[in-house]
Amino acid sequence: MRVKAVISYDGASFRGFQKQKSTNLTVTQAVEEALVSIGIKNSIRGGGRTDKGVHATGQVIDFIVPYFWRDLNRLRDILNRKLNGVYFKHISSVDSSFHARFSAKRRIYRYIFKTTKPSIFEERYISYYPNFNREILNRSLKLFEGEHDFGYFLKSGTVTNSNIRTIYRAYYMEYKKYHIIYFEANGFLRSQVRLMVDFAIKVSLKELTISQQLQQLELKKRYSTALAPPNGLYLARIIY
Repeated sequence: MRVKAVISYDGASFRGFQKQKSTNLTVTQAVEEALVSIGIKNSIRGGGRTDKGVHATGQVIDFIVPYFWRDLNRLRDILNRKLNGVYFKHISSVDSSFHARFSAKRRIYRYIFKTTKPSIFEERYISYYPNFNREILNRSLKLFEGEHDFGYFLKSGTVTNSNIRTIYRAYYMEYKKYHIIYFEANGFLRSQVRLMVDFAIKVSLKELTISQQLQQLELKKRYSTALAPPNGLYLARIIY
């Protein structure tokens, strides 16, 4: 029986979501070890790959469980007792054709930062930008909307079949003492969100210009390859 699970995790505790040869400290490794410990020896598939230090509140995974695991709420509770830094929100059965990655229609990321120094209890989860211009930031973010070849907004060394992605919404909002940048797209390239956040913040500070952003979006010239810190980034939701 194939099941779909929505999980959250503390990215600061892991070196990323995907399995790696150089370390066992990944979300996938932790989840699969917990599954093996209760007799489920199948690999998991993720709806999105997050980098080291990036968090998730709505990551989706799928995997196969033996049919005797009919009580999926009990399975969720057992896994939550075994795991540290990863939390299963809920598990449900899905059609055998479901694929956490390829069945996804949209993905939503949020980037959270403060203009005051985060406390010691926040610093692993909230980024810090002391200054920015809200109006210019929103103008910059809106330029990312639509279908573009984001070949100049991905981490170097990345190999993909296509760098074309469609961003449906990109905007800034304020919530209490937190500042949030929101992206909703059909998919994202490796480190794309962190590259876009850093570029937009720099445009708002007038360290870069709207014209330079357009040139980089049009693949005419690359002006910045800097990444926003990972601790403010959250994979918030995957829509199917």
